[in-house]
Amino acid sequence: MSWFILSSSLAVLLSSGAILAAALGLTGFILLHFQANGASSLAINSSWNLLTEFTLSAVPLFIILGDILLASGVSARVYNGLTPLFRRVPGQLLHTNIAVCTLFGAVSGSSTATAAAIGSVSYPELKERGYSPSMVVGTLAAGGTLGLLIPPSLALLIYGATQSVSIGKLFMAGLIPGVIIAIGFSTWIFIRARLGNQIAPPATEPFSWKEVGLGLMQVWPLPILIFFVLGTIYMGIATPTEAAALGVAAAIVIGFFWGDLTTKKLWQAFNRASFMFGTIALILVGTSILSQAVSLLGLPREAVEIINELGFNRYGVLVMVVLVYLILGCFFDGISLLLMTLPITFPMVTSLGFDPVWFGIIVTLLMEVGMITPPVGLNLFVLSAITKDEVNVAQAAKASLPYWLILLMAVALLTVFPSIVLWLPNALFS
Repeated sequence: MSWFILSSSLAVLLSSGAILAAALGLTGFILLHFQANGASSLAINSSWNLLTEFTLSAVPLFIILGDILLASGVSARVYNGLTPLFRRVPGQLLHTNIAVCTLFGAVSGSSTATAAAIGSVSYPELKERGYSPSMVVGTLAAGGTLGLLIPPSLALLIYGATQSVSIGKLFMAGLIPGVIIAIGFSTWIFIRARLGNQIAPPATEPFSWKEVGLGLMQVWPLPILIFFVLGTIYMGIATPTEAAALGVAAAIVIGFFWGDLTTKKLWQAFNRASFMFGTIALILVGTSILSQAVSLLGLPREAVEIINELGFNRYGVLVMVVLVYLILGCFFDGISLLLMTLPITFPMVTSLGFDPVWFGIIVTLLMEVGMITPPVGLNLFVLSAITKDEVNVAQAAKASLPYWLILLMAVALLTVFPSIVLWLPNALFS
């Protein structure tokens, strides 16, 4: 009966046009009131405990950090600094898109912020140089997804804070997979540049190590930001929340003295970040209420028992979970999908013996897939808007398909070899 109420209530509320936060919270209240003997007051306790969680205060700070970097124009200088490095590689500056998205993801923590920041710089430049517009958008959409995995990741931060998993371990766990996926993206660009129709203009500019060195010297503020955001966590100097605050302070200083940040742009960045966090906070409250109800009624345990009766082993269960994320990723943005599903999937998967840190990386990868999956792939819409619809969402989705497949291959690889995810956090936090 509880499962029927859960599914029917969510279906009715979401189809009615109710916002996701309200749909999740009301479903939790219904379950608590009618299935848990009127234990609705537990919803208030769970919401209060969540919103007073110290670790969660890092979320708005990382959102502000990404918006400040976007407003300050730092992305343009980083892009120009790395451009000489890839001039003679097949695919040329398309590789720059992936490299800069990887580096920018290491300080922004947001997929859409990364795609928007690099796309606004890259697309006009590469289009003017004669690159295939759809190929440019495909690399930017895929590269933007690395903002969700390369630490500091907003998704991993929320995952760790809501499921009581070490955020330091999650950040370290995302590093190697993020680099592997970035290499996979660049490998496809290399292959595609060698085969098929021309996607980049002929390489005419000479390669110069001196120019490469001068370009790399232009990106000197980025390692400083990475140190403040990540280095302070791994050295034990700061908690994730304190590191986020240090990152915001450093980004403001760098934005004013090295970038194009003004007080007006800074205020606009704070406004955008506040609205975004307000949306996420409402979803978090709704999720905490639903999670309280689901946990109290033992629904994840029931789900495991049902699956066991069907004869699936734990990898069969994992395949089913992956399919659910792929389907839902077509209709929900990444953070909403994460918060909506974790009350069921996290206890179910971890009860089968899967490592919670490893599962955090897998879920984040599946969220990345959703970011480039129509009809709600946010990166596709952001980049289509940047191109002023010269590359529409359908064309962007088609161009992103190879990278979509690479992300799924990464999920399979990390499932077969979980040590790729767990080696670094275990080595540093043992």
